[in-house]
Amino acid sequence: MNFHAFVICAYGDSPYLESCVRSLLGQTMESDIICATSTPSAYIDGIMGKYGIPVAVRDGKSDIQDDWNFALSQADAAFVTIAHQDDMYMRHYVEELWNAYEKWPDMTLFMTGAVTVRHAGSPAASLGKTGEAGPAVPGRPAGTAEAAREAAVTPSEPRTPGRLVHFTGKNLVKTILRLPLRLHALADREWVKMAALRLGNPVMCPSCAYRKNYLPDPVFHSEYRFALDWDCLVDLARWPGRFICVEKPLLMYRVHDGAETKACIENHLRETEERQMFKRFWPEKVAEVLMHFYKKAYGEYGKEQS
Repeated sequence: MNFHAFVICAYGDSPYLESCVRSLLGQTMESDIICATSTPSAYIDGIMGKYGIPVAVRDGKSDIQDDWNFALSQADAAFVTIAHQDDMYMRHYVEELWNAYEKWPDMTLFMTGAVTVRHAGSPAASLGKTGEAGPAVPGRPAGTAEAAREAAVTPSEPRTPGRLVHFTGKNLVKTILRLPLRLHALADREWVKMAALRLGNPVMCPSCAYRKNYLPDPVFHSEYRFALDWDCLVDLARWPGRFICVEKPLLMYRVHDGAETKACIENHLRETEERQMFKRFWPEKVAEVLMHFYKKAYGEYGKEQS
């Protein structure tokens, strides 16, 4: 069993998929990389074939929870990161995961901070040439994993179109809520893990690496569609093991009109599910007050993204 694997959850034909792949190949420490999808297409096969990445196809209707559990099942590694196709990872992500594990070998969940990338207009219109793959490596056939890694590695962090926002109000709130999980020596206590989750979900889900064989199977088993990661984290907090938060922006989180989060806001699913989550921890009146302020974060998707 290898130490770590990225499993890319590919859905539809995202114009950002190749940028995600290149950021995974450009890590300072090598990991397995797999693609999992419930919407197979020539587009997905083309990108993955270009970089020598295997594609696993899940039969059945697309569903976030089922897709994530399927993704985890495809990896033969101690830690697994479900890479969201629209996002990118800074090149030291796996290295920081390894450093955390060496210091805290009972770690069951690893997470990081993030920076936001905003886009204006449609994803396809805003992509530009920076999302395209680099040339094949001279002397090595295109499509091999070795050639792909060499083509992807750059001396700097991955470049992306759009406007990079290093810190937003939403990011600040999440950073504050994650403070208990930065007390690494205490982060194996249930009350410490829960303290970070009672006032909202501060965890950037795509930044998480799950210690697969130390957690329930399936990891995701929620009745929710949007708040399923928050619901899952509450469950995992009750399991033995340490949550480690490395408060470095190792994830580039993309905000655009095609994001699933935006769709959930517009149909009020997010508001409904998050209100239910708050009521699990607080009396109804307190939950409504918290929800009032928490909803302000929804404006992140309503701002002009140019």
